[in-house]
Amino acid sequence: MAAWGHGKRVLVAWAVLSVIATPLVAVFLGPAMPPGNASEQATGQVFDNAVMTSIVTPIICLLLVFFVYALSQFRHSGGELVDGPPLRNDNRVQLWWMVVTSVTVLFLAAFGTYELLQTGSGGGQGPDPIAKPSGAANAFQVQVIAQQWQFTYRYPSLGGMETAQLVLPANTLVELHVTSLDAVHSFWAVELAVKADANIGVDNVAYVKTKGARTFHVRCAELCGLWHGYMFDNGQVMDSSQFASWASGQKKIFSTVAKYVPKYARVYYPDPQRRAG
Repeated sequence: MAAWGHGKRVLVAWAVLSVIATPLVAVFLGPAMPPGNASEQATGQVFDNAVMTSIVTPIICLLLVFFVYALSQFRHSGGELVDGPPLRNDNRVQLWWMVVTSVTVLFLAAFGTYELLQTGSGGGQGPDPIAKPSGAANAFQVQVIAQQWQFTYRYPSLGGMETAQLVLPANTLVELHVTSLDAVHSFWAVELAVKADANIGVDNVAYVKTKGARTFHVRCAELCGLWHGYMFDNGQVMDSSQFASWASGQKKIFSTVAKYVPKYARVYYPDPQRRAG
């Protein structure tokens, strides 16, 4: 009975702490979590992170209460240090633990899968995505070409021009085709919540629906060689008129070097000499 007395006190303290902490996490911490609200995918990820963090909060509270209670109530206070009475298994505790943890994990798996299918995902899904957002057939296409140690970007609807900075129109569904020229890279547009592997000869498709004009960060998230740490840049989301002006200027610049650039293709293979090192 003494054990159940301790257990009841732990459960009461846990319930009180959870009732206080969980709403605070859901209301204040959740919406402030990364990656922000620069795209629909980013907003969806913030919501997902808030939900999962809120679910995990009572579990963290239980562990915290248990350890604090155990350290305060069962610590050795002096005298001879001897073994305590033997403890036997409690089938009720084991059963409840298995049920609660199994339901939690299965719910999170189902919730995460549903959210990925709903938003079209900001992660690469290979050349034939199974989770396409509405309006994908009319999406603005941009190719992301990874190479040691930079990303370049081609715009098939703008004459196949290639630029060193990713610039996207605001409030637009964008279809990103991610590939590589040499090693395995990972394209990560942080604030847009897009992250897709860049592999040689692979067209890895990711979708993102931009919002208002802003600057975002681009990183390589896969160890790709000596200068991997320097493979980063900034991108821009521009209003439609500003984007049109930018594209016009870039097309003129690109026209001077277009004859030296390979024709646009969904995938590129490295030159044999480069591939051989």
